[in-house]
Amino acid sequence: MTKKIAVIDYGFGNIKSVLNALHYCNAEAYVIDSPSKISNFGGAILPGVGAFGPAADFLKSKGFDKAISNYVNSGKMLYGICLGFQLFFTKGYENGEYEGLNLIPGEVRKFELEDKTLKFPHMGWNNIEIIDSMYPKKMFESINNKETFYFVHSYYGMPKDLSQSSSFCNYGIKFCSSIAYKNIWGSQFHPEKSGEKGLRILSNFINEANK
Repeated sequence: MTKKIAVIDYGFGNIKSVLNALHYCNAEAYVIDSPSKISNFGGAILPGVGAFGPAADFLKSKGFDKAISNYVNSGKMLYGICLGFQLFFTKGYENGEYEGLNLIPGEVRKFELEDKTLKFPHMGWNNIEIIDSMYPKKMFESINNKETFYFVHSYYGMPKDLSQSSSFCNYGIKFCSSIAYKNIWGSQFHPEKSGEKGLRILSNFINEANK
């Protein structure tokens, strides 16, 4: 039986495009705005477009932080996209210092680009280098190394333990473009805006959630 996928609506997400992508991948996907509902789903996606601090504060004010932590601890699959991915980290430094969800120890910092010819924010297609280990292989199954994905961001997250990364990208600096550690997946790039390759990642996530 196909497990249902939750898309968490916390006011900072590109909800419609993520939902459309999941439906395209034949997922039974629903938008939820209450932390009490997340346990009813086999997989959950935390999308996001916006600033780290207000988003983290809102999640905590609604009790989503504890609900998401309990959800991950139960072994169910969680995927964070863009800002949602950044919120997985311990701290973010966008217009101040803010506490994240601390699902992945690490920090989110602003690009400091020495190459002034590079456009800021980092926007558009860029290739990634996939890490050759167990969890990344599940995330990037049927996807070749050095493929391109769509990015829109000014900040990047870096885990303390680089083995939790599933890919890296180079844009002036080498940064973590995705993570895949046990049941926690996330990407700085937007899979729902990355064409067939992005849809493949979402399908891989759905498959893992259905196991």
